[in-house]
Amino acid sequence: MVIFAQHLFNPIMAQILNDISRTFSEYLLIPGLTTEECNPANISLKTPLVKFKKGEKAQIYLNTPFVSAIMQSVSDHKMAIALARNGGLSFIYGSQGIETQVEMVNKVKTFKAGFVVSNANLTPEHTLNDVIKLKEISGHGTIGVTEDGTSQGKLLGIVTGRDYRVTRESPETKVKEFMTPFSKLVTGEFGISIGEANDIIWDNKLNCLPIIDKDQNLMYFVFRKDYQNHKANPNELSDDNMKLLVGAGINTRDYKERVPALLEAGVDVMCIDSSDGFSVYQKETIEFIKTSYGEHVKVGAGNVVDRDGFLYLAKAGADFVKVGVGGGSICITREQKGIGRGQATALIEVAEARDQYFRETGVYVPICSDGGIVQDYHMVLAMAMGADFIMMGRYFARFDESPTRKLIVNGNYMKEYWGEGSNRARNWQRYDMGGGENLKFEEGVDSFVPYAGNLKDNLEITLGKIKSTLSSCGVVNLDDLKQNAKITLVSSTSIIEGGAHDVVVKDSRSTN
Repeated sequence: MVIFAQHLFNPIMAQILNDISRTFSEYLLIPGLTTEECNPANISLKTPLVKFKKGEKAQIYLNTPFVSAIMQSVSDHKMAIALARNGGLSFIYGSQGIETQVEMVNKVKTFKAGFVVSNANLTPEHTLNDVIKLKEISGHGTIGVTEDGTSQGKLLGIVTGRDYRVTRESPETKVKEFMTPFSKLVTGEFGISIGEANDIIWDNKLNCLPIIDKDQNLMYFVFRKDYQNHKANPNELSDDNMKLLVGAGINTRDYKERVPALLEAGVDVMCIDSSDGFSVYQKETIEFIKTSYGEHVKVGAGNVVDRDGFLYLAKAGADFVKVGVGGGSICITREQKGIGRGQATALIEVAEARDQYFRETGVYVPICSDGGIVQDYHMVLAMAMGADFIMMGRYFARFDESPTRKLIVNGNYMKEYWGEGSNRARNWQRYDMGGGENLKFEEGVDSFVPYAGNLKDNLEITLGKIKSTLSSCGVVNLDDLKQNAKITLVSSTSIIEGGAHDVVVKDSRSTN
């Protein structure tokens, strides 16, 4: 009886961390010396997306340090195209069937490319009626005419809108009678660079350049409009063949089926989508991918909020690690489970662990700050605290390119925005702890966000603010920011001081 009592009252308790769980709003940046070099035009926001060894370069860099959240209400193919064209990257949401996710990845990879595989082709014996039907189905105005009608058959000519007039020719007219024949085509030799192809286009005033091999087989088309589009989007995130980069979310349940399908579609990077990344299931998923497909296949993991979580995933082979639990605007994980940590505190600790891991192993594993962004300046704080890039949902959900409906709510235009842990999304895999296949309770809400217009215009404003802030800090790139920025805690009264106060602000709608 005495022994039982001693066991019963043995003083055992949880480990208590004495540090305060802090948010970005509790910090400000201290200005540094702004030199002539610190001009916004000179500031680079390029940043590594995936891990690399000391002295080497990462396989993938972002030109804009933003990725869109792995959410139904944020990241589909339209968002992926728009963000990649502006230097960032989207992770197309995984809480959908494998086939539909693969289809979205395909749409991004074939949206535009320097070297385009022709998927609109006919033979010389087809008719004008076939041309019209194929144009309607494919949406392409340039049709390759090959010996066998395939995308890589022997090129015999091309058909564009300039080669026929529907009102003047019979629908039964053979393609060979009105196509531009091979003898009149300017072509490029398979193996030339995209720069050389564009030079041929400009020198010969072409809209389209067929690329052929030594046997006259059609390999690709290169289009003038793609060059012009690239010039209009100088930060565009694309590969050597000018194909846009795209990511995809995966889970720890069906990864053995989903991953190979995504790789076949050409996905550039994947990320395990989970509210809690400090999990044996993530380790198993990473190890399967790396063992089955090799180190060149890139996969991020998360989310974590401390040193232990980061090291677990880094040692498992993650190519980047996401930081943040419960800080998203539609996330109620902290409210429901009491799990999480202030985003600033979490990020600072994980960044310190990442830097130590780099010193000890020579491997740099980028970290992604996911959640807690309320103001644009929070983005700079996140990167100054060590984040290599930032994942955002609410920010991107406001734009035309997000997949949700635009509605009028109380007289204002709004966009729908819901969490992956909401009953609407039913993404039980994201919150899977090895139990049954259902969502036990909600960890996200269904909401609206104010409609903001198109992505490009809003992103330019945000990036302008960030570059101006870096200039005020006296730095010209994100590495400089991490190493040299000075950050201070602020009191509640100094937060009030930082905004308009002790004045009556005019309503801009009623003044000139």
